[in-house]
Amino acid sequence: MKRLEWYIARRYLASRRKGRFLSLITLIAVGGVGLGVTALITVIAVMTGLQRDLQQKILGTNPHVFVFEQGEGLRLRRWPEVLARVRRVDGVVAAEPFIMTQVLAKGSGDYAQPGTLYGIEPTASRTPLTSIEADLRAGKLALGPTASGLPGLLVGNRLADKLGIVPGDRVLLGSVENIQRHPSLGILPAVKEFEVTGTFSTGMYEYDTQNMYALLAPVQELLDLGPDEVGGIAVNVRDPWAAHDVGRAIDAALGYPYWTSDWMTLNRSLFSALKLEKIAMAVILFLIVLVAAFNIISTLIMVVTDKTREIGILKSMGMTDARVLRIFMLQGLAIGLIGTTLGAAGGLGLVWLLDRYKFITLPGDVYFIDTLPVALEPLDLALILVASVAIAFSATIYPARQASRLQPVEAIRHE
Repeated sequence: MKRLEWYIARRYLASRRKGRFLSLITLIAVGGVGLGVTALITVIAVMTGLQRDLQQKILGTNPHVFVFEQGEGLRLRRWPEVLARVRRVDGVVAAEPFIMTQVLAKGSGDYAQPGTLYGIEPTASRTPLTSIEADLRAGKLALGPTASGLPGLLVGNRLADKLGIVPGDRVLLGSVENIQRHPSLGILPAVKEFEVTGTFSTGMYEYDTQNMYALLAPVQELLDLGPDEVGGIAVNVRDPWAAHDVGRAIDAALGYPYWTSDWMTLNRSLFSALKLEKIAMAVILFLIVLVAAFNIISTLIMVVTDKTREIGILKSMGMTDARVLRIFMLQGLAIGLIGTTLGAAGGLGLVWLLDRYKFITLPGDVYFIDTLPVALEPLDLALILVASVAIAFSATIYPARQASRLQPVEAIRHE
């Protein structure tokens, strides 16, 4: 018997000589659902891809936890002793000393560019802490030896372009953290010459336009630090998402005057903004599906109005209210399923094109990255599809109930 309801519902949705306008309205309703689903899938995939891409690049370029010592200049003294204690904390898989300082870089020309200089020990830990150290261990990058005998320097590719330097060129770095007084020239920043041994690209605009890497010893010399003084201890943990908990364990193990900060805390505002934006975009785009739901309501109401006499004849022949209700619910469900299927195909196709061809570029100084990343979580896709069909089905309830309540005699006499 259910085949009869589906047969009638399909005829009401299809185009017939006097019902071509209704069929057009049906197509518009299907198209509305499809466009809403396509937009939802695409935008959610972009927001998820952006969040995931930033996470991967931040984790690939930065350690998970930083250990500092309170005091002037945030200098950590007796670092070998502190490093040994940090490595004994449960969850720590790699730890090594580092220095981070702001410098002014100048190539052979007159142009100078501010940047961030990192002093690192690439082989101090069992495993590399960052992608830069991994490339150094693999031989893709090198910090020496140099032809000039100067300390080696790795420079972000965009910073190298701004300075007009290539591997083999010399770069003068000046640091205001180590101020020197000259009898006649007054206050001068400490300066040291390095030789560029290579350039790198992390894919993060901010890092590639600012970061430079050198071995720990020459950076200590630039800042006039002793061999047992560094900026802090860089730590990688077994589970990056547990960095905050491991950081608290390190705090407890070291005690005052040491303190920690983790990658999630440092980037909390960025990821909070991305999460909020993802939710806001999802809510806004769900309104498109709701508009399509109103189209379904109007379509079914018009079908009920157009088919009132036929409904009366069917009910006079013994069709129950429940079966009439089922006819119109099947129509709305068909519109929702077809629209959602078409929207899913369109959304997945657009996501695939964005992922494969990357034809949308972004201003890196605003969005940190240069191209639009996409990533679609199966759970997000399932929620979008289920919610779209549910909204479309809910839109059938009112017109279907109106149709089922029609009285046979009044319906047959309807003009």
